[in-house]
Amino acid sequence: MIRRAVREDIPRLDELLLQVQRIHAEGRPDIFKLGNTKKYTDAELEAILADDSRPVFVNEKNGKVLGYAFCIYQETRENEQLHSRRTLYLDDLCVDTESRGRHIGSELYRHVVRTAKEAGCDSVTLNVWAVNGSAAEFYERMGMKPLKTTMETILE
Repeated sequence: MIRRAVREDIPRLDELLLQVQRIHAEGRPDIFKLGNTKKYTDAELEAILADDSRPVFVNEKNGKVLGYAFCIYQETRENEQLHSRRTLYLDDLCVDTESRGRHIGSELYRHVVRTAKEAGCDSVTLNVWAVNGSAAEFYERMGMKPLKTTMETILE
């Protein structure tokens, strides 16, 4: 079952956020800190869960949250250079490491796409860290294509 996350989900969201932090910290320790840090505090999570412009969906099976999708509606206003656009930015998608390979992420992603269509969005967008090749492969299997690439030179 996929549903909107609620306040009671915060302890489980915390556990999953730590899994994502670990992946990023192991891949880019120069950017991400390893340890008991996560992207959002519990107070920030409460505010996000109450904000309709930032829906969070969870995939729950047998009463346990196995994955989440944090989303943000974004709009570009018409100007001389750009057309108006409404997108649903997929800020973070995580499936518990013990539950991978059971199509939980695919179900979440398809739910995000349906939500975006129902909200009149033009697209679903996201960023993938280069060190997370399995995530990039997953999104490509879901039909996503690169929009732009961020590049860097690390200065020592």
